[in-house]
Amino acid sequence: MSFLKKLFGMGNEPASGEPKVLGEEHHLDYVIKATEMKVGSEYQLSGIIEKEIDGELKSSTFIRADRLGSPEMAKSAAIDKAKQIIKEQGDSLFG
Repeated sequence: MSFLKKLFGMGNEPASGEPKVLGEEHHLDYVIKATEMKVGSEYQLSGIIEKEIDGELKSSTFIRADRLGSPEMAKSAAIDKAKQIIKEQGDSLFG
């Protein structure tokens, strides 16, 4: 079964069930984490935006249709997209 998961791009998450973080950046009062979402031989744009509000850590996950050829490209695109989301939605993204 493990072989099949690796063959189809599954099973790349750490044991905790959290996605692998490709990179992290602080932007304003937010923490942006670019996450790995491998689809075949490509990487789909995905990430997590976090912010502490009133002592509670809030987070919002985003996934976009964009597919990129390398983890470095996915990391860069996810961080750029997260900054755009923050600019457009601010704290309302935690809904």
